[in-house]
Amino acid sequence: MATKTLRDLAPAELQGRRALVRVDFNVPLDDAGRVSDDTRITAALPTITTLLDAGARVVLLAHFGRPKGAPEAKYSLAPVATRLRELLPRPVHFLAETVGATAVAATQALAPGEVLLLENTRFLAGEEKNDDALARQLAELGDVYVNDAFGAAHRAHASTAGVAQYCRPAVAGLLMEKELAYLGNALAAPARPFVAILGGSKISGKIDVVEALLPKVDHLLIGGAMACTFFRAMGLETGSSLVEPDRLDMARDLLARAGDRLVLPVDATIAPAMDAGAQATAVARDAIPAGQAMFDIGPASVARYRALVESARTVLWNGPMGVFEKPPFDAGTRAVAAAMAVATGRGATTIIGGGDSAAAVAEAGLEAQMSHVSTGGGASLEFLEGKVLPGVAALDAA
Repeated sequence: MATKTLRDLAPAELQGRRALVRVDFNVPLDDAGRVSDDTRITAALPTITTLLDAGARVVLLAHFGRPKGAPEAKYSLAPVATRLRELLPRPVHFLAETVGATAVAATQALAPGEVLLLENTRFLAGEEKNDDALARQLAELGDVYVNDAFGAAHRAHASTAGVAQYCRPAVAGLLMEKELAYLGNALAAPARPFVAILGGSKISGKIDVVEALLPKVDHLLIGGAMACTFFRAMGLETGSSLVEPDRLDMARDLLARAGDRLVLPVDATIAPAMDAGAQATAVARDAIPAGQAMFDIGPASVARYRALVESARTVLWNGPMGVFEKPPFDAGTRAVAAAMAVATGRGATTIIGGGDSAAAVAEAGLEAQMSHVSTGGGASLEFLEGKVLPGVAALDAA
């Protein structure tokens, strides 16, 4: 890797020192204020445990929700601290402050092998502006900086980028290392056939990914409503389906350049409305009637996509095939998840690019049957687009 990681640090660089770790603890809470999905917390445990075992004093920084640069009780990380104590058999402290003399004193009072979670970084007005003065304040909280928040690595914030200028060494945590390795290898040296699957509602949100992946893949499978923009570009009737009229020329250009590598659905599951699942029917892609909309790929497309996925050696998936939250329009998404599980069992490297795809895989209970499920949807997309992630660029070079 081009980035220095936690594995590159000598034991003496960690023993007794304050390891300032940026984690991604932006997790959902239930109606009772308890963490309802601790995936992102458990994903950070290997880094935290490695530091604790090395005798470090671990100080955690995280954001939660979208407060407006000031404290809001509903966005406190206190419930996350409660869940972390349940998951980690070590002393875990929580402080309802993030920077300043009290926070610095709390980090200095930590004993080796203890953890301190500080309050939401987005309570600080300068966080999202990557304010230099705030970055310097954050740097006072640690002696070593570890960024393990891949899900926030595409944002140049004070706690993800700025702080690394002043707290050195600055390295990638184990989760960050894993994310960059899987996604990087998929782009740089994929075992073939390499199949990418892109879904979602709009081609405009994925166009840079399409452009970046097309030269690299053997097949690029398209699902979701974004397929309808391609259908319209081909001159097909799309009924009341979501279409981006201002992207039709772009879709035509992609179709002309991509050839057989770009694989579109051959049929669609349609209905008069998203809530009219009982009236869902499957039709060929050139037979979508007026007044009906595509809400999922059809069964013939499912069979075709399954065959391509199951015979692949590398599979990368970002975006659902339909409105997977509303049966029966979840069939295509579930079929892709199941096909990826089969591919994994046959020795393929299977990567879920975060976001809705990760949620769908989790809902299907297939997370353990994927090679890697990314914790960062937005960061994954920007990485796949070839963009530099500020939170990674700020770290020490290997």
